[in-house]
Amino acid sequence: MLTSTLIATATAPLQWSPTIGIIMILANIFAMTVGRFKIQYPYSGPELPSSKFFAGFGLPAVLATLCFGHILGAGVILGLHYIGRF
Repeated sequence: MLTSTLIATATAPLQWSPTIGIIMILANIFAMTVGRFKIQYPYSGPELPSSKFFAGFGLPAVLATLCFGHILGAGVILGLHYIGRF
C-alpha cells in the first residue's frame, strides 16, 4: 500500500515553466550569497575566466555553491509541486 502511494507520488509529471526557472535562479543566487559568507577560502583554486560573474569565487567555490543551489532549488520546486502549487 505505502509503496504504491510513493510510486504514484514520485512519478507525478512536472512540466517546466518560467516560474520554475526563476525559482532555480533565485535558489542559486541565495546559495552564492550564503557561500560568500560561509566558505572559509572562497578565492582559492584555479580562477575562472570571468570571475566577476561569479562573485570572484575560484572554481571549487563556484562548483560548491551552484551544487548547493541546485539541490536547494530542486527541493523547493518538488516541495511546491507536492503541496499543489505547480
